[in-house]
Amino acid sequence: MSQPSSGTLLFIGSATLDSIALVQDYPAADSRTVATDFTTAGGGPAATAAVAAARAGAQAAFAGVIGTDEEGDRIISGLQAEGVDTSAVFRDPGVKTGASVIVVSKATESRAIVTRPVPPVSFPAEGRFRELLESSAWVHVDHLGWSVVANLPGLNHGNLNLSVDAGNPIPSFSPRGVALYVPTIERLRADYGDHHSVAALLQKAIDDGASAVVATAGSEGAWVKTGHTDAVHVPATPATIVSTLGAGDVYHGALLAAVAAGLPLVDAAAFAGRTAAASCGRLDGRSGIPHQNITPAIASNLTPS
Repeated sequence: MSQPSSGTLLFIGSATLDSIALVQDYPAADSRTVATDFTTAGGGPAATAAVAAARAGAQAAFAGVIGTDEEGDRIISGLQAEGVDTSAVFRDPGVKTGASVIVVSKATESRAIVTRPVPPVSFPAEGRFRELLESSAWVHVDHLGWSVVANLPGLNHGNLNLSVDAGNPIPSFSPRGVALYVPTIERLRADYGDHHSVAALLQKAIDDGASAVVATAGSEGAWVKTGHTDAVHVPATPATIVSTLGAGDVYHGALLAAVAAGLPLVDAAAFAGRTAAASCGRLDGRSGIPHQNITPAIASNLTPS
């Protein structure tokens, strides 16, 4: 996985429009709470990962389903402003775009989310989506995007460099054939049992068919394993936290951009950790993502700090 690849990184799955309020403590019933900050921003695991990859210099594209409403217009314009290719987005006049109201508590460094779910993600069997899917250097899916790739008729999955964000439960998921599997440690424990060591959990995912695993654990950092090598712990980057909203999604996009640019996986995980930590300094999951422009020419000179 250390060889750089060229071409598009395609991110498939969820996109939302989020209204986010920062408060000291969560509101009580029938109360009026003054927010110390408020913003509206694009969200969704796959869409935010695409933005993170684009800010790292990757050629990124996003494919998802949104409505023809104002929220959908704002999602599209936001992605395009970041240089993300939206030509494979399917706009369905019969659905409402996914949207959320999110309250972030400064006191607990936590959040409460009220959401209008993202429409089911599906695409025509032929067309722009299929073209991008079959030509992209890497394909990254979140919990909604996985079913698209797993069930698309006539697709040769062996030809895909597939990256999977497994932070959320994915029904009927198996890591077999996945080139880059990125679950949380919590997800691995739910799948394999909490009596195993971290190293054993990663090995089980490898045994189940993943080529490489990067398992994340927030402030505890991440663990990296490929093949028969020992698991390597990558410490978290210290962060000044305003909100952790979207930090995991940012991590996935930065990780894939770094891998595609040729960084060894441990270095890529360190880069992704630094990028996600920087994003936590802003209220939304995107505006704090640094512009870093990782390229194959400089990838070999980047090391964890």
